[in-house]
Amino acid sequence: MIKSILGHCQINIDLQNIQFYKDLMNFMGWKVVYEDHNILGVEDEHGTSLWFASPEKKIFNDYDGTGMNHLGFLVPRQADVDNAVAYIQKLGIPLLFETPRHRPEFCINENVTYYQVMFESPDRLLLEVVYTGPKSQG
Repeated sequence: MIKSILGHCQINIDLQNIQFYKDLMNFMGWKVVYEDHNILGVEDEHGTSLWFASPEKKIFNDYDGTGMNHLGFLVPRQADVDNAVAYIQKLGIPLLFETPRHRPEFCINENVTYYQVMFESPDRLLLEVVYTGPKSQG
C-alpha cells in the first residue's frame, strides 16, 4: 500500500468561461499559479492544484452520467457556506437541490452537521461548498 493525497485535477471548460473560474477560485482563497490563453492553474494553501483548460472534444458534461459527479470545496466554518451562497447569488447562478441546507443523512452522529450549497458552473460542472463539523460552530 502507498499513501497519497490529491495532487491536481484538470477540468476542461469553454475558455469563454475562464474568468468565472478565476474569480470563483480567488473568492475561495486559491491563488493563480499559471495562466495563458489556453489554461488557468490555481493552487490551494496545501499545494493541491486545479487546471482549467480547453477541451480536445466538444462533448458536454452530464454529472448524472459516467464520470465525476461534482467537485466539493470544504470550508472551515458554517458561515463560509453562507458567504458562498451570497457570492453565487450575486452572480445570478441558481442554487440547486434545495440548498443551502443541512444534510443529517451524511453525518456520522447527531453532534456534527454537513451543511452545503450546490450549483452549476457555466460549463454545467456541479460544484459544492460544504462545511462539516460541530453544529454549534458558526
